[in-house]
Amino acid sequence: MKLRLQSDRNDSRRTLKPQETPTVMQPNSNVRDAPTGRGLSLTLQPEPGAALPEGGGEVRVSMTGGSAEPGGGASSRRSRSGSRGHSHSHSHAHGRAHPQPELDAAVDSEADSGEASTSVSELRYLFRWIQKSLPFLVVLCAKLVIQHALGLAVGVGLFTTFLYVNKNIQTQVFLQDAHSKLRCAWLLMFLTTSTLLLYYTFHAETLYHCLILVSPTVEPLGFWEVLWVVGITNFVIKFLFMGVKCLILLLPSSLLTYRTQGQWLMLAEELAQIHQALAPVPLWFRYLVVYHEVDGAAGLTLGVLLALVYLILKLLGLYGQWASLLKTVRICLKGEHTGTAAARSQCSDAGDVCPICQGEYRDPRVLLCQHIFCDECIALWFHREKSCPLCRTVITEKVYKWRDGATSSHLHVY
Repeated sequence: MKLRLQSDRNDSRRTLKPQETPTVMQPNSNVRDAPTGRGLSLTLQPEPGAALPEGGGEVRVSMTGGSAEPGGGASSRRSRSGSRGHSHSHSHAHGRAHPQPELDAAVDSEADSGEASTSVSELRYLFRWIQKSLPFLVVLCAKLVIQHALGLAVGVGLFTTFLYVNKNIQTQVFLQDAHSKLRCAWLLMFLTTSTLLLYYTFHAETLYHCLILVSPTVEPLGFWEVLWVVGITNFVIKFLFMGVKCLILLLPSSLLTYRTQGQWLMLAEELAQIHQALAPVPLWFRYLVVYHEVDGAAGLTLGVLLALVYLILKLLGLYGQWASLLKTVRICLKGEHTGTAAARSQCSDAGDVCPICQGEYRDPRVLLCQHIFCDECIALWFHREKSCPLCRTVITEKVYKWRDGATSSHLHVY
């Protein structure tokens, strides 16, 4: 677009001088494609053939319309407000630099709350999954119970028998001379009958071979079969040595004093644990070696290596049990007394009454703390404690277990 400057008003006022060159205003090519609303830049150029004015060159006129105000003005205001805000925030950052730890603590608390909410959502999802899967789990458990009903019944029967006999033996030992011989005979008969009935039920599997460290005729001898046979053998060995404890209790007190009785009960339990640790060895060794024979030479080699590692672990465990057994044997052979024999004058000064049984002293023993007790009473006390019953002074550093007739409930699975 070209605009010519002509005088159409008052020709006498605006007369072009001969030396002046008329100019033409043209829009700048650089801003021709500029977006609308940001003003118009015009360039005054002389017409072709006209003389250039002094100083020459182009004259540019920037024209800004009202429509450009919202864009340009707003941008300029934003830049000014941004600069003011930046300076304002900068000054406040210098003036309040100390709340940074509080900000970090707030961020950490938000992170912890986020982790907690994630954990809660995972727990809710797990609970919903269990709730939805509960009917199937019930059906699956019912199927397993029906499929292994005989094995489960045997396990429950063995466990309840063990609890019943173990509790009664401890009660009879605690009664000392007042224990019932008839009760001990009943416990012995009950254990014998239960063991014979068990082996008669599974006579085809020859489970009694495990008692003499020989593998039974269970086929196939897979993992669950080995675990089942080991569990049954473990309970039977417990029953056998509990029967031995009943026989010890049946002996008259004239032949076996209470202290000697406790020593023999402890020895019986140590032997039982050694036997329980040895019984599973042939079963697991056969399982580790034979089970991989179907895989060829590589599988057999792997099975032998695993069996050797198992034997090394078993020997390390037996070493500690053997040391405990030797200590118990020395106690049974040499005998042992707690404290020293108390004089008659010491008993008179103590009132001639045992603080434990509240009766007259029987073979009184004086401890390191100078308190006097019956020999049998204080021996019973030190079955489970290390300190004096009155002043709590530590008398011994070791507690002699199993003197009260208890049998360990630990199952030697491997």
